[in-house]
Amino acid sequence: MSTIHKINELKKQRDAVILAHYYVNDEVQAIADYVGDSFYLSKAATNIQAKTILFCGVSFMGESAKILNPKKTVIMPDLEADCPMAHMADSAKIEQLRREYPDLAVVCYINSTAKLKTYSDVCVTSSNAVKIVKALPNQHIYFIPDENLGRYVASQVPEKHIILNEGYCHVHKDITAASVQKTKEAHPGAEILVHPECTKDVTELADYIGSTSGIIDYAEQSKAEEFIICTELGVLYELKQKNPDKRFYSAGHQQCCPDMKRITLEKVAEALEQMTNFVEMEEELRIRANRPLERMLELG
Repeated sequence: MSTIHKINELKKQRDAVILAHYYVNDEVQAIADYVGDSFYLSKAATNIQAKTILFCGVSFMGESAKILNPKKTVIMPDLEADCPMAHMADSAKIEQLRREYPDLAVVCYINSTAKLKTYSDVCVTSSNAVKIVKALPNQHIYFIPDENLGRYVASQVPEKHIILNEGYCHVHKDITAASVQKTKEAHPGAEILVHPECTKDVTELADYIGSTSGIIDYAEQSKAEEFIICTELGVLYELKQKNPDKRFYSAGHQQCCPDMKRITLEKVAEALEQMTNFVEMEEELRIRANRPLERMLELG
């Protein structure tokens, strides 16, 4: 029996549905029931009827699925798959800024731990961050944990005072303007598509700035035939599926998240067969972390 056939049989036995982020391995995306960015998957998780959710991504994604679906079983292929940026904010700094700015709203990128979410007023994704920050009545915003996404949001909402945190995604931070320009010289007709987790000098080169799903939609709708992709290269699977006649280039970097690549077909099959790697959390933590996620779904 092939691994894929085994997974399909186990899904039926376990009444399971598979969610996969765009950054996991191609073969995992291919067998998933839902593939998307974190915002799409957050919404999809709330509408799933199956008893079991198998989340192919990193730990904060599994946590979010469990927070939004407390009565469902949520498992992950690899509990060690984590996002370093998800931990890059300090609760003491949040409390200090709340004292300094009585109307402060703590806006937390969904790429964060459940614990960090409990200190926040609303969660956002790269798809909806600008929309949600604009909709907030607060003048002072502390954006955590990603500095680059926060800086991009600040550029789009200049009427608000946005305080930046020092967190970052190492995959996007490692993409440099020099390497993007060099790739552009090699492919002068290519459009540059940039994720807002990239640094400011890279976003300034972009023909389009947006979330992973936004990049996919833009490439599909654009009349251009070549694109330089400034995000994790797992997105190439979906880009090529939807645009077989178009050409896509890296920005000159490996652009690989090693934690996302920990998810394999074999681990998916093992998790379903053994029903291990449960995502669990205390109910008090879940309730507190749920509030900013629910507000995101309301505003986003």
